[in-house]
Amino acid sequence: MSAIDDRHLAWLEEEAIFVLREVAASFERPALLFSGGKDSCVVLRLAEKAFKQHVAGNAFRGHLPFPLLHVDTGHNFPEVIAFRDQRVAEMGERLVVGHLDDSIARGTVRLAHPLEPRNPHQTVTLLEAIEAHRFDALIGGARRDEEKARAKERIFSHRDAFGQWQPKEQRPELWTLFNTRHRPGEHFRAFPISNWTELDVWMYIARESLPLAGLYYSHRRSVVRRRGLLVPVTPVTPTEAGETVETVAVRFRTVGDITCTCPVESDAANATQVVAETLAATISERGATRMDDRTSDTSMERRKKEGYF
Repeated sequence: MSAIDDRHLAWLEEEAIFVLREVAASFERPALLFSGGKDSCVVLRLAEKAFKQHVAGNAFRGHLPFPLLHVDTGHNFPEVIAFRDQRVAEMGERLVVGHLDDSIARGTVRLAHPLEPRNPHQTVTLLEAIEAHRFDALIGGARRDEEKARAKERIFSHRDAFGQWQPKEQRPELWTLFNTRHRPGEHFRAFPISNWTELDVWMYIARESLPLAGLYYSHRRSVVRRRGLLVPVTPVTPTEAGETVETVAVRFRTVGDITCTCPVESDAANATQVVAETLAATISERGATRMDDRTSDTSMERRKKEGYF
């Protein structure tokens, strides 16, 4: 890490803290999306720096001016859910969880079959949580380098009364001035690390010694090779006819619903080693690991227009 120039991280951190404070000042009932993934862990650390008193190391005193929100699909990796609960307990913050299983029970989500990927259905549960808790702004960890639809989005992204994103009606953000006016029933999504890259995130994790779920580092896992991806063998992603199960050293570059998230082969056992791997990567993290983004070139944009994260 000493050979890498990371001075730009100070500017990125300052910008993100400014955005977080703008959210707290502009909205009555914001919430921070926290899944236990690496990007949300970075945003959570930035929120601590924005609103808490730094004591020492990873210790901060005080509370955030908003709760944490997670949409649990029921098909999340157990290790990530355990890590999420551990971090929330350590911090003493309030966690609001929207369960997709509750949406299924209410009949607002209907699955074609039990093992259908649940990632696209998160939108319904998210919008139900927004309505139930009257959130008027959600802080997320999306970055522009992840996917071309996300590259179109502003730092402050307006959503209409149906939770939908209209890419042709986005508001200008000249001179870091944000228009946060909205009508009753509308809300905003705010993305403090929009201008970060995957490399920036990992360099920041290494610099801050941020704790992460163990899935992000090399571990041995049973997988099958399917359509150019390593698909983890789990009860919700069983093998298909003719596939051979292998035990491979892998890590996850991004963590989401089990049914659509794949690992990559890796021996990186810590954040510094992941930085080295990321420097050599030629495929984006979503392009290398997400099955749901391969259904069509516009799959992400379509989901975002419907109200996705």
